[in-house]
Amino acid sequence: MCLDELTGGGRRVLEVGFWSGISFFNLHEVYAEIHAIDLTANIDEVANFFRARVFVTPLQQGDVRNMPYADGYFDSVLMISILEHLPPEDLLQALVEVRRVLRPGGQLVYGAPVERPLMVTAFRLLGTNIRSQHFSTPRRRISTARPASPSAECVFAGCLVR
Repeated sequence: MCLDELTGGGRRVLEVGFWSGISFFNLHEVYAEIHAIDLTANIDEVANFFRARVFVTPLQQGDVRNMPYADGYFDSVLMISILEHLPPEDLLQALVEVRRVLRPGGQLVYGAPVERPLMVTAFRLLGTNIRSQHFSTPRRRISTARPASPSAECVFAGCLVR
């Protein structure tokens, strides 16, 4: 759903939290430059995989709350299953940093799981409290994102709050 929401609209996209880089194939069809940052991904392994497939993507080890990119550098920013892992007190800083690296009028697309009682129960049955992995609720993410990104088009893919 998130990839379908990206309109292109420029040359450069940043994927925050790329992990395996699987979305690079789709992004490569729309953007001339794909940049990516991840806190824990194996940068060398992912870079080698994509280099062998004839496209090079600048990868960075880093944190969404403090990114090593110039102001207004990206046309689009993509984040899939990232924001729910940030404590509520870090959400605003992350979104302000995303706004900083987006060009005026750029596009932020993020996807996050919609928390439902069945999902919470399923995690409990597996012996895990979802709150040990997902620190912020969908409602909190949306209420933080809207005022943090007034100059960007924000698309909340999969983040419906009922």
